[in-house]
Amino acid sequence: MLKLCSAQAEHTRVFVRIQGQHTEETMMKQAILALMATAGAACADVTTFDNGTEGWSVSGRDTISPTGGNPGANMDVDVLDVFGADIRNSTAAFTGDYRGRGNLTFTVDIQINSINMIGNEVSRDLVIELRNYDTPGWGGFTSIYAHLGTLSSADTSDWTTFQATLDTSAVDLPGGWFGAGDEDPNTFEPILPAGVSVQDVLSGVDEIAFTTFVPGYFFGFTNFIMAVDNVGVVPAPGTGVAMLGVLGLSTLRRRR
Repeated sequence: MLKLCSAQAEHTRVFVRIQGQHTEETMMKQAILALMATAGAACADVTTFDNGTEGWSVSGRDTISPTGGNPGANMDVDVLDVFGADIRNSTAAFTGDYRGRGNLTFTVDIQINSINMIGNEVSRDLVIELRNYDTPGWGGFTSIYAHLGTLSSADTSDWTTFQATLDTSAVDLPGGWFGAGDEDPNTFEPILPAGVSVQDVLSGVDEIAFTTFVPGYFFGFTNFIMAVDNVGVVPAPGTGVAMLGVLGLSTLRRRR
């Protein structure tokens, strides 16, 4: 895991995954460290799979290939005869009380070799979902989620970064975020159950998932052949982090 913290230098690592010359990478790391010195006390937890799964799986599959990632190691899996692909983690490093943590960006790199249903290549929408199993809801949990983009062998056969940012102080659902756990009786769209707020969900996140199981939809048996890298949560503590975009870190969906 790359853990970038400005508060504890002894645990500081650099959140950067750059392809290119070693000299260029070293210069980038030095620049990021300099910026983070003034960015405030915050940590980014991003799994690169160079040190194992760190709790991540794709619908329970967790095979790691040492090469071919973005760059280096990656989780390279075949998920067959399933309704969807669920890139998930329920370990303490990625769960717990999310309230009051400022703006958090959820990020994942994905490469699709095939999404096949009944012999045909298909596409699947991808969302980031924060699940709370202690609040009542369908499927045993309530959640908030945001759409990240679309996966397909046609459009995301190269490594592609998907990201969404959440204001963890929000009382109402921020723009682009939705609730699930109940159903609107008129529109039949997923909504948060009565009496459950955004802050209630964030107070005890039990699982984080980058998933094709979009709330409110149903799917048939599908085969996913895919790879995952650089998955986790990145804080935005100040202008220093905003400047990282100038140095080459993506703040939006990016093709690599």
